[in-house]
Amino acid sequence: MFYFAYGSNMSTPRLRARVPSATVHGRARLPGHALRFHKSSEADGSAKCDACETAAAADEVRGVVFRIDPAERESLDRAEGLGVGYERKRVAVHLEAGDTVEAFTYYAVRIDPDLQPYLWYKEHVLRGAMEHGLPGPYIAAIRAVPARDDPWRERHRRELAIYGETPGQQDRVGLLESSG
Repeated sequence: MFYFAYGSNMSTPRLRARVPSATVHGRARLPGHALRFHKSSEADGSAKCDACETAAAADEVRGVVFRIDPAERESLDRAEGLGVGYERKRVAVHLEAGDTVEAFTYYAVRIDPDLQPYLWYKEHVLRGAMEHGLPGPYIAAIRAVPARDDPWRERHRRELAIYGETPGQQDRVGLLESSG
């Protein structure tokens, strides 16, 4: 089954920690949607990504299509908070190769435009975007999103530990810049 990741799950190490069977199928775009960091996280009170439907024909969300074992979808649903802050939907995404595939993705149902993501969350999104070679201007737009420090420093360390770096290295990666 195909899953379209556009936020922190674009990072292959992050997604595989949740869904070990995940394999990259290809970069894709979801037309008629815009990337927003406005999904309210009930778990930590910060903002997470949303592929928000828009009326603007030029809007599109960039991301990655992964193939996952259908038996693991329930695990991903739990990790994403299905029924709490996200719902699942089927979407037609356009692969760079020109094909269109049907995939499932998540969309936010709890929105707070005043929230900001934590730096570690934005780091997952940036790493995934760069890992898969999304366009430079798209990555720059993600980088420009204001973010804030997580008051629970241990969560910050734990979240970024999947990249195999020490806390000092995490802070020197160059992606983590407080802008909030």
